[in-house]
Amino acid sequence: MNEITLIVLGSTVAAVIGIAIGVLGPALAMGKAISSALEALARQPESERSIMRTLFIGLAMIESLAIYCLVIILIVLFKNPLLAYIIH
Repeated sequence: MNEITLIVLGSTVAAVIGIAIGVLGPALAMGKAISSALEALARQPESERSIMRTLFIGLAMIESLAIYCLVIILIVLFKNPLLAYIIH
């Protein structure tokens, strides 16, 4: 195998591992946030609006981490900066 093939293969494997690890954290955080919000709703149903508003803002912040990870992975896959050093 030549150098380009090795870099593309390594980048693809790194992207798969990166997206798997990068999405695992936000998924666990979302589950914890939703669980806590449901518990809070069960304790204080009269404050539903406040709890739900805070939950959705928190979920949007957590989801942004997964989106940032996806963007970086897509940059590595489709516009790999390492290939510029090999291809002259």
